[in-house]
Amino acid sequence: MKKNGTIDQEKAINQSAITVPLKEIHLPSTQPRRYFNSQSHQRLIRSIQTHGVLQPLLVRPRKVGGYELVAGERRYRAAIAAELVEVPVSVQELSDAEAIELALIENLLREELNPLEEIEGIIQLLAIRLNCPTEEVPLLLHQLQHQHKKQARQASNNVIESKEQYGEDQISALDIVETVFESLQMMSWISFVNNRLPLLNLPSDVLEALRFGRIEYTKAKVIAQLKDLEQRQQLLEQAIAQQWSLNRIREQVKALHTQPSTVPLKQRVDNTYQLLKRTKLWEHPEKQNKLETLLTELETLLQDEPQ
Repeated sequence: MKKNGTIDQEKAINQSAITVPLKEIHLPSTQPRRYFNSQSHQRLIRSIQTHGVLQPLLVRPRKVGGYELVAGERRYRAAIAAELVEVPVSVQELSDAEAIELALIENLLREELNPLEEIEGIIQLLAIRLNCPTEEVPLLLHQLQHQHKKQARQASNNVIESKEQYGEDQISALDIVETVFESLQMMSWISFVNNRLPLLNLPSDVLEALRFGRIEYTKAKVIAQLKDLEQRQQLLEQAIAQQWSLNRIREQVKALHTQPSTVPLKQRVDNTYQLLKRTKLWEHPEKQNKLETLLTELETLLQDEPQ
C-alpha cells in the first residue's frame, strides 16, 4: 500500500466518520503494537483532553456486536485515559489480511514500531497471505533466501537468472512475499530476512529490553554476542543507563571476549546444546552443510571414546 494511497484513504475516512461509544470498540488479538513511548503517550492524552480525537479511528464490525479496532490504537488508549465517552470512527468491512496491513501501516506512518513489533506484524501478515501458520513463515523465508543466493551465484557464472529455478510452490510464495513487502514500502524481503529475522534468536533478556524500547536493535545484536548471562546482563544495563554509543558497546564486548573463559567445559556443552535447540539451526538451508560437518566431527570424537 503506497503512502499517497494511504493519504487518500485518510481523506475518505474523515468524510465517512461517525461517532460511537468508546466502550463498543474492542482491541483485536492481532494488534501489531504492544509498547508505547510514555512521554509521547502523555502528550497525546493532553491533546485529546483539549481538542478531542481529531483523526477518526478505523474499525470494522464484529460478528458478536460492537467494533474491532483496526487502526488508531494510540488514540484509542489515549481517549480511554482522557475519559472520553465517545469517539469518531470510520467503519469498514475488511478481511483479516486487510485489517492487519492497515494496522501496520497506521503505526509505521504515525510512530514507528520497534523492530520486534515490526517483525511479528509482518510475519503475521505473511502467514495470512500465504495461508500457513505463523511459525512456518521464517523457515519459508529462509528457503526462499537460500534459493535467491543460489540464483545469484548462477548469475555470476553467466547463467541466465529466472524464476524457473524455483519450484512451482516457491514461485507462488515468492510472488506473495514480494507483493507484501512492495505494498508496505519498508524494506525488501531479502533485507528483512538478513537483518530483522535474526533478532528473534536473541537471548530473552536482550529481547525484553528491545521489545520495550530500552535499546536500539543494532546495539542489542552486539550485546547478544556475549554468551555469559551475568556479563551480558551487566553490560546491557550499563549500556542503557549510560546511553553508550554502538562503538562503545563494541569495545566493551571485544574486551570481555579477550578475557580468559571461566565457564566450565561441561556448562559450555550444556549451553551450546540449549542454544542449538532454540535456534533450530538445522532448519536454515545455508547453514546445513556446516552443521553436518561439525556433527560428523563430534560423532567421530565420541566414537573414539571407550564404551
